[in-house]
Amino acid sequence: MTGTRLAALEPEVFRTALPDLLDIYLAAMRYPPGTGEARAPLWADHSRRDGFRCVVAVDDDGQIVGLAYGYHGRPGQWWYSEVARGLGDAPQGWLADYFELTELHVRPDRQGTGLGESLLRGLLGPVTTQRVLLSTPEGENRAWRLYRRVGFRDVLRDFLFTGDGRRFGVLGRALPLDPPAAADAPPGQPATS
Repeated sequence: MTGTRLAALEPEVFRTALPDLLDIYLAAMRYPPGTGEARAPLWADHSRRDGFRCVVAVDDDGQIVGLAYGYHGRPGQWWYSEVARGLGDAPQGWLADYFELTELHVRPDRQGTGLGESLLRGLLGPVTTQRVLLSTPEGENRAWRLYRRVGFRDVLRDFLFTGDGRRFGVLGRALPLDPPAAADAPPGQPATS
């Protein structure tokens, strides 16, 4: 097993790395190959949004094995509008000042090693919004366990985004993240006592 380090990608480097990043996304989500081609323009557009940040996990061979990215959520963005629709009359509390954790994926052969939490903490560490929000497909899996472990709570459950028949949970929490407990410190993260 090789070691890993985290690296931030500037927007233009992110766009250049899209083929490799999308390969990780496809493998982690078990999507068919054509999905990447359809997602590439959307991801490139995301990299131009206010507050965009991307962190990748790179192994000793220089291969990217995981990624996390997001940006400041704003009115007029599709995801903002969808979540506001789901929240109905009370969207302002959650949607007033948030960072949208858009994607977090680890290559399947590296899952279960703490990279997801390292990526999450590396991405959100410098973020200055009041909270972070994300959506993830419903179902018991590693992603849900990670988000619960770091303190995300339910904002919406069994939510249907327009044009997608899958049910999603929308989760959120205040920032900054709490430091990891000594026993739970992911690789590359200092544990606190």
